[in-house]
Amino acid sequence: MHGSAEPGPVADRLLGVLGRPYEEADGPVFLSVSIGVAGSGGDHDVELLLRNADLALRYAKQRGKNRVERYDATYDQLLSRRTRLEHELRGAIERDELRLVFQPVASLPSVRPVGAEALLRWRHPELGNVRPDEFIPLAEECGMIAKLGAWVLHQACYQLSRWLAEGHDVWVSVNVSPRELHAPQYVVQVADALRAHHVPPQRLVLEVTEHAVATDLDELIRRLTALRRTGVRIALDDFGAGYSSLGQLRRLPIDILKIDHSLVAEHEPVRPVDRDGPAFAPMVDIVMRLGHQLGLEVIAEGVTNPTELAAVVAAGCRFGQGALFGWGVPAEHLEAMLEAATSPGNRSASIPSAPPPPPARTPSPLLPRLRNNPPAPRPSTDASPQVGPAVEGSQVADTPTSVDQNVGSVDSSREMRQA
Repeated sequence: MHGSAEPGPVADRLLGVLGRPYEEADGPVFLSVSIGVAGSGGDHDVELLLRNADLALRYAKQRGKNRVERYDATYDQLLSRRTRLEHELRGAIERDELRLVFQPVASLPSVRPVGAEALLRWRHPELGNVRPDEFIPLAEECGMIAKLGAWVLHQACYQLSRWLAEGHDVWVSVNVSPRELHAPQYVVQVADALRAHHVPPQRLVLEVTEHAVATDLDELIRRLTALRRTGVRIALDDFGAGYSSLGQLRRLPIDILKIDHSLVAEHEPVRPVDRDGPAFAPMVDIVMRLGHQLGLEVIAEGVTNPTELAAVVAAGCRFGQGALFGWGVPAEHLEAMLEAATSPGNRSASIPSAPPPPPARTPSPLLPRLRNNPPAPRPSTDASPQVGPAVEGSQVADTPTSVDQNVGSVDSSREMRQA
């Protein structure tokens, strides 16, 4: 720009003008615009100026789009780190730098672990622990999310299949990105993972975020329907973050609602006005009623303290997840939690605000056991909604072992149906 005009105000006005609706025969059309701004600082190097403006534009898109971003010298450092992370991430699986941790999902009010969410972690030998909110968006941008997602799916199925073979009654959920969900072969990949690790499909929960609902709803419904035909269960994660409407929720072929932690943490518990009873979380109570009306199970996320636990229990929520029940831990640590929860006299009831746990149940004589014949047929996809535990294949001496995990009933599934 020439003269005394500042580029910032001009860019803001341009953003406002381009953001206005364009009237078309089928209705108004809206555009989103990202603008990068850079100043020359007296230097007339045109190539450098364009390069800086393009870098600012890139960060405008990464920070939500439809905004103006001014170039900053720190962007060069960020770009350098991003370039290296992208390069290193491409070989992270082969170098055995990735691992899964499992955050427990607890049955309420007993706080007994009945499930877990598989979370991806990356530890680089030089860069150290790379945050998931840094490398996962990068993987989506550079086209690696499908490869990482397939690795997570198989690792999760492998690990939980081992847990089931050892007699633990547990399920696992895996996060699915919108790009994975809309990949043509994703349904086949899920079915192959279930088959490879001899996992009963009702033990696997696939979590999709509300952000996925903001895309093509009809296509999303087709994708989720195809996944449910394999027998897996679908959870809508971060419900309450603001993307899905009630009308969309009724149409979605899902089994579980996971209440966003903001609804649990940002609202003070209230006392009933027309009856005696403990304080409860009003937004959680509303989502609970809605979920049950639609035949869905509900899990409260982000439960961090006994007050929040008491509030969600009072609202009728029977399943919770959050720091109060444990952060993401290695598989062996979660296994120790499962062992402690099922050992006589050692059921998890240490949280003060939680009511005393139910009496210990006698383990079913039909717990999963090793066998040599192929796994039993998967259950019909029109079964009544329940949280489908995700399970991983078992191995002994690096040789997959087929496990009869369809025999008998599982306590966590029963509790989900009765919630």
